[in-house]
This record gives sequence, structure tokens and C-alpha cells, in this order.
Amino acid sequence: MRVLVQSEAFDATALLDGFGAGAGAVVTFTGLVRGDGGLTALDIEHYPGMTERALRDHAQAALDRFQLTDVLVVHRYGHLPVGAPIMMVATAARHRRAAFDAADFLMDWLKSRAPFWKREITAAGPGDWVAAADHDEAALDRWR
Repeated sequence: MRVLVQSEAFDATALLDGFGAGAGAVVTFTGLVRGDGGLTALDIEHYPGMTERALRDHAQAALDRFQLTDVLVVHRYGHLPVGAPIMMVATAARHRRAAFDAADFLMDWLKSRAPFWKREITAAGPGDWVAAADHDEAALDRWR
């Protein structure tokens, strides 16, 4: 298991080198900053220590729940322009369904519960802090 919280861009190919060796399935997802509604960037903040611990705990929950052979979670913070990779999850399991379900489980939690604070930036300047959307909350409910 590996959890990275960083400001720097990540190299998905390098991070995945050797990941899931011996597994029957590897699923990856990379999220990008969208340019919806005139958005030009996101400013993402977090509390060091607390964030890493929360992500590690949830990654461990995914390992246990879906009997994964490995898991990787990467999440960035700082000023991220539209199109920049913001996060990535990778799951490895003996079977594809477990790998896909675990990736969904991690993503649903990251979208609505991970301790990051995101502020929208537009051409007019800093805007609102982003709250979890209703559909993100509904997606999380399926894992309870």
C-alpha cells in the first residue's frame, strides 16, 4: 500500500511500474481538474499528517474489504490549473470485479470525505469553496 499527498505533478507510468505484480487485475483512475463554468484552476489545501492518516486508513479499508493485493492513492494540493492531474488511485486484486469495486469505493470516499478543501478560481479571481455534491454523497451511500 502506498499513499502520497504532494504538490508536485506525478508520473503515473513511473508510479505503476511493478504495481500489482502477480495480481489478476489492475484498475487505475486519474482525475483531472475540469474547466466547468469558467473555472481556470483549483486551489487545494489540507492539514499535513491528518490528511495522510485519513487516506492511509481508507486505503487499508479498501485492502481489507476487497481483498486487494495492493493499492495506491495519490492526491495533489496547491494551485492546479484546468487539465492538471489532481489525483490517482490504483487497485490490484486477483479478480477484476474486486479491483473495479475497490477503485470506485476509494473514489467515492475521496470525492466526498477526504480532508481536502478546494477553492474554485476563475478569471475574476478566487471564488467559492467547493462542497461535496449531492450525487457524490449518494454514491458514497452505496458502500455503507
